[in-house]
Amino acid sequence: MWGRRVGMSSEWVGAMRDLKDLLELGRRMEARPEWVMTCVEGLLRVRDREGVERPLRANAVQQAFERERGRQNIVLKARQMGITTWVAGRFFLKTVTTPGVLTLQVAQSWEAAEGIFRMVQRFWECLPEDLQEGPLRRSKANSGQMCFPELDSEFRVVSAGDESAGRGLTVQNLHCSEVSRWPGDAGETLAGLRAALAPGGEMVMESTPNGAYGSFYEEWGRAGSNGVVRHFFPWWMEEAYVAAPVQEGLREDERALVLGHGLTPEQIGFRRGLEASYRGLRSQEFAEDAESCFKATGECCFEVEAVEMRLGSVPEPVEVRRGGALRVWLPPVAGKEYLVAVDTAGGGADGDFAAVQVIEMGSGMQCAELQQRLGTLELAKVSAELAREFGGALIAVERNNHGAGVLAYLDSVERYAKVYEQGGVAGWLTTAGSKPRMVSRMGALLVESPWLFFSRRLLGECRTFVSMAGGRTGAASGAHDDCLMAMGIAQAVRAELAGKKKDGVGGVHPTLRKVREGWGTRAFWVG
Repeated sequence: MWGRRVGMSSEWVGAMRDLKDLLELGRRMEARPEWVMTCVEGLLRVRDREGVERPLRANAVQQAFERERGRQNIVLKARQMGITTWVAGRFFLKTVTTPGVLTLQVAQSWEAAEGIFRMVQRFWECLPEDLQEGPLRRSKANSGQMCFPELDSEFRVVSAGDESAGRGLTVQNLHCSEVSRWPGDAGETLAGLRAALAPGGEMVMESTPNGAYGSFYEEWGRAGSNGVVRHFFPWWMEEAYVAAPVQEGLREDERALVLGHGLTPEQIGFRRGLEASYRGLRSQEFAEDAESCFKATGECCFEVEAVEMRLGSVPEPVEVRRGGALRVWLPPVAGKEYLVAVDTAGGGADGDFAAVQVIEMGSGMQCAELQQRLGTLELAKVSAELAREFGGALIAVERNNHGAGVLAYLDSVERYAKVYEQGGVAGWLTTAGSKPRMVSRMGALLVESPWLFFSRRLLGECRTFVSMAGGRTGAASGAHDDCLMAMGIAQAVRAELAGKKKDGVGGVHPTLRKVREGWGTRAFWVG
C-alpha cells in the first residue's frame, strides 16, 4: 500500500485496517506535508453550506494556508472562509495517526465550541467502520472530549470562557478560534494556553477583526518578528462570494480592487450587496486588507489617530519602581503643586488593577503612574507615599466601591490630611453623569494637548476604550481602563479646582486658603 505515492483515495482509505496503518499514515503526512490535503479529502467529510455531506476538499484559502503554515500561525480572515473547519480536520487527522497526542481547540463561546465538536464528531462517524471499531474505538465521546485508548490520544474542544482551559495539560496541537471575540482577559487566557503547548507543538490563532485593540490585534502586530507566521485571507478568495455582475459605473475604490486584485464584475456585485447589508461592519466581517479591517471596526471613544501618533513618540520613564508597576517621567520640582488621583480596585493576585496618576496642577502634565493589584491598605500607603514625595500633593480618591476603604486608611493609618472632598464627602464620585464628562475631557486633551501624556499603558487603554450597547462606555473585552479612569479623575479634579480658584478672593479658592494657612487639624480641597 505504501510503496507508491498516495493518489487514489478510495484505494488507500479502503486498505487501512489497523493501528500500524494509521501510524504509518501519520509518519507519511509529517514527512510529506503536501500529502495532507489528499489525506484529508480521502478520509474526512463535512456538511457544506447547502447541508450536503461531502468530502473535505481544500478550497483556495485552505490550500494557501496549508502551503504557507508554520509551527506557530496567526490568521486574519473574512467570514466563513473555512479555516476553522480545515484546522479542525488537520488536527483530527494528526490526533488519530499519532500516539500520545492531545489536541485542544478553544472557541469564543460554549455554543461555538459545541458546533466545532459536532463537526469533529462527524469526522469520526464517517470513517470506515473497521477503524471506528478497531484502532479508533473511543473510550470517551461526551460533549467536548474524544479519547482513543489504543493511541493514547485525545481531542478536546473548550470555550475561552472556561477559566481552566489548558491548565495542567500538555498540548501538541492548539487551535484558538475567533480570538478577537474571547471573553474576559484574552491575553491572560492565551498566555496560559501557550504555557501548555509542548515544545515543537503546532499553534493556530485565527479570527475576523474586531477593532484595533485587544489581544488578537496585538498578536497580529507582533507576528513576523517572533516566529509566528501571518496569514491574511480577504473575502474574494472564497469562490462562493459572487452576485449579479456590475460592469459599468465603477467607483474609484472598486476600480482599484479590479486593477490591484483582479476582482470580477460578479465579485463587485457581491461587494455592493455587502455594503447594503452590513454598512459600517462590511470591513470587519469581510476584510479587504490587514490594516483598514482593524481600524474600521470597534467604536473607540477617542480619536485613534491622535492616540497612535502620541504612542509613536512617548519617551521612556526616567525611573521605574515596584517591578515596573510604578513609572516616573517627571520627578517632583520644589514650588510646584501636584495632584494624586486614585482609581481603586479589589486587589489580590487575581483581582482588578488599581491605578494612581500623578499630574502637575499648573499644566495637567503626567508625572508618574502606578498600575498594580493592591489591597485597600497597601493602596492607601502607596498613594500617601507618592503624595508626600510630590510635595504634599492633594489626593483625590474615587470613592466608589473600595474607595471608602482607601479613604479610611488614609485618615486612620497614614494620617494624610490633604484629601479632596466633593459635596462635603471625602473622595471623587464617578457617576452616570460625571463619567461622560471625564471621557469627553480626556478626548479633547488627547487631540489638543497629547504631549501631556507619557504612559504607553494609559494610551493603550485609550485605544481600547469603546462605546457599548445602551450608550455605555468601557474597556473592550480583555482590556483594562484603570489608568485611564485615574487620569480622567485627575484631569476632572484639576479643571474643577482651576475654575473655583478663579472665583476665590485674590484668585485663590477660600478653602484652598484654609489649607495653606493651616486652619484646622485636617485639610480638604473642596469640589
